[in-house]
Amino acid sequence: MSAVNLAIETGGIAFRNPILTASGTFGYGREFEGLTDLRALGGLVTKGISPKPRFGNATPRICETASGMLNSIGLENVGVEGFERDKLPYLRECGTRVLVNFFGATFDEYVDCGARLDALDGVDGLEMNVSCPNIKAGGIEFGTDPRVLRDLVRACRAAIRKPLWIKLTPNTSDIVALAVACAEGGADGLSIINTITGMAIDARTRRPKIATIFGGLSGPAIKPIALRMVYQVRRAGVSLPISGIGGIQDATDAIEFFLAGASTVQVGTQSFVDPDASGRIVRDLEARLAADGIHDVRELVGALVVK
Repeated sequence: MSAVNLAIETGGIAFRNPILTASGTFGYGREFEGLTDLRALGGLVTKGISPKPRFGNATPRICETASGMLNSIGLENVGVEGFERDKLPYLRECGTRVLVNFFGATFDEYVDCGARLDALDGVDGLEMNVSCPNIKAGGIEFGTDPRVLRDLVRACRAAIRKPLWIKLTPNTSDIVALAVACAEGGADGLSIINTITGMAIDARTRRPKIATIFGGLSGPAIKPIALRMVYQVRRAGVSLPISGIGGIQDATDAIEFFLAGASTVQVGTQSFVDPDASGRIVRDLEARLAADGIHDVRELVGALVVK
């Protein structure tokens, strides 16, 4: 086999390969120690961090669905201080790129959280979760109104020097307008997509399967939607690089996202099925490209043939 270059520089960060782990599915990294080789991955995205610790939602807050899962964890996390004290020392030595997902309940909380994380050594970039309810606007998600999203990104950009990616919600009728808003606000990259709102019912008990009734659907079931949204943003000519997320199980899935326009991909739900899923995909991707005579993974990005 000939050598294959998997390295890629995108969104302001140089990765050894384009396979990352998705926020909320990989803890703070250490949880997977001994289950996969973190040094073999392109990077990891941490569990979402808020200014102060959160205890999350009542249980049950996760259930399996056809080709996927629903979760309503409630963004439980240790907060910025707990992250710096208890989680970051390990991440500084883990041997791969570290992006920290973050969020807030108000503009000020987003800016404060992003600025505090930006100041920490060992953080390569930030991924902003805009699928959170704006408590000052009746609970509407920050990321569903392009004008609000642009202003939020602009405010955080002014306080953050490190690469800033925005994780877009799929619960919208116009993903391109949201992507454009992020570009106008000064973002460095996009993560597409977050989970899709859904629910599950226990027919025997006649009750919802999760305590909050609604949750976020992830896994293979959402892959066609994620591919469509990545392609729509790429086709629209939005200048920002894309990290594709949604139902990636193997190297073929990753390649499909590259062809649709993603520069990197993030493996999420599959890590629950196979803790070494991300590492396996890296190995299989290299072998697959070598067998197909492709010498550089960047050749695949946006290479979809549409007649």
